[in-house]
Amino acid sequence: MSPQQDQQAEVVEVLVVGAGQAGVATSEHLSDNGVPHLVLERERIAERWRTGRWDSLVANGPAWHDRFPGLEFPDVDPDGFATKDQVAAYFEAYAEKIAAPIRTGVEVTSVTRHEGRPGFRVETSDGVLDARFVVAATGPFQRPVFPPIVPAGPASPLQIHSSDYRNPDQLPEGAVLVVGAGSSGVQIADELQRSGRQVFLSVGPHDRPPRSYRGRDFCWWLGVLGLWDLETPAAGAEHVTIAVSGARGGHTVDFRALAEQGVRLVGMTERYDDGVLHFRTDLADNIAAGDANLLALLDQADEWVQRNGADLPEEPEARVLGPDPASVTDPLLELDLAAAGVTSIVWATGFATDYSWLPAGALDESGRPRHRRGVSAEPGIYFVGLPWLSRRGSSFIWGVWHDAKHIAGHIATQRSYLTYQAPTA
Repeated sequence: MSPQQDQQAEVVEVLVVGAGQAGVATSEHLSDNGVPHLVLERERIAERWRTGRWDSLVANGPAWHDRFPGLEFPDVDPDGFATKDQVAAYFEAYAEKIAAPIRTGVEVTSVTRHEGRPGFRVETSDGVLDARFVVAATGPFQRPVFPPIVPAGPASPLQIHSSDYRNPDQLPEGAVLVVGAGSSGVQIADELQRSGRQVFLSVGPHDRPPRSYRGRDFCWWLGVLGLWDLETPAAGAEHVTIAVSGARGGHTVDFRALAEQGVRLVGMTERYDDGVLHFRTDLADNIAAGDANLLALLDQADEWVQRNGADLPEEPEARVLGPDPASVTDPLLELDLAAAGVTSIVWATGFATDYSWLPAGALDESGRPRHRRGVSAEPGIYFVGLPWLSRRGSSFIWGVWHDAKHIAGHIATQRSYLTYQAPTA
């Protein structure tokens, strides 16, 4: 790289990559610390909420909780659940409120450290930048995970990821297999079944908290019980998904109710042989573990009420689970897709991160971020918006805001050291 090329680069103190909830929050706190910065977004503000979700999606937390401290959701009941479009509009309004210096339609393609001087060379679709610090605020939803189980072919069902699912009319006529029992899989399976489809739902390990208990939303319970502040997931639960829903006004996810409704539950999808899908024999265990998670949280809530003398109404019916459906007691272990009329598979199997544009020192051998509370092992690089960045709530809207405050403060401190001038004699 020649000195002339460096001179042609636009110079910024801090470059924030991504203008979703993480990028907007980071911009606010950088401004509060008097740190000049620029936010680049390859599409539009909060684009994932606009075009990376299905049509009927609502936030999984109530509006009083899933927001930044400086702005309430307009036209949404505090105990209600904002639609995806309302969430996108919220972040756009918030960016305008704080006068965030966001430049849209610009993609960052690579970040490399300068040799012999501070900062990074940042290549973008709109030219080269010279940045002293770089904050990766692109979040965890970058590369849809497609398990390589069912081969694509003319005789195979249509296969899409949950991020590409929009509504039942998008899929061809016929039955649907939904793989994944987290919030996305459960809500999509429910919507498809209510539209008149035969639905098979492949259920893996999951947590199943109550939507509300004793008159309080589960977000409130996690707060007063200190569970949002857990710094690491329980051993073996690193990849356990959460089945919770704000759909239709919010309700506790109940796999027994889904089965009674007509959804056929099956175990984890294991392999595919000549048109036949094979499922693990773990369905009953996964349902039982989800029930245990629910009951454990109810126990903690009851203990909190008693310890604090809180005047919250008892709710014994929350503990009534009912009998296991036939799909659990007599599990389906094989499914001939053609014979069952399955024409579509929706993979609600999560996402992988893609930080290949960052310096190698910021990533481990598997390409995952190396950091401590968002401060990268590669000096000058930061992360915001990742699950468990600092605590359980890190990937939630309010949690991102607090993590961004920590990162902005760290950058401001580093700048104070770098600008220090020793007193002259």
